[in-house]
Amino acid sequence: MLFSRTKVKVYETTVLEVGKEARNFEEIKMAILFGQNAPDALRDSCYIIEVKDVETEIKAGMTLKIGNMEYKITAVGYEVQTNLQNLGHIAINFTGDKEATLPGSMYVEAKEYPRITVGTEIEIIK
Repeated sequence: MLFSRTKVKVYETTVLEVGKEARNFEEIKMAILFGQNAPDALRDSCYIIEVKDVETEIKAGMTLKIGNMEYKITAVGYEVQTNLQNLGHIAINFTGDKEATLPGSMYVEAKEYPRITVGTEIEIIK
């Protein structure tokens, strides 16, 4: 008998706004998320998301889904959980780093940078 592994959503949100400079971070393989209460000084650099609850601890090995692109999470900074839950604010690094050198950053496998627009869904799945 075969058992299928059920995928469980740890987190899901939707992009509400794209800061006019947010896409510039593609050059350094980074995307910055921030909730609706992003400070004016940072808002232009961010993808503004709806702040939602994080269902369980985010860990390396889980999957980050941005639109139809999937990325294996390779490292999670110690502030990611709290910042995402409370502020909707994290940096996603598309570098494949196995060690989280920045506390508010999530690192995912180095693949094609996603196209993020208003309405793009972002999920973390275990």
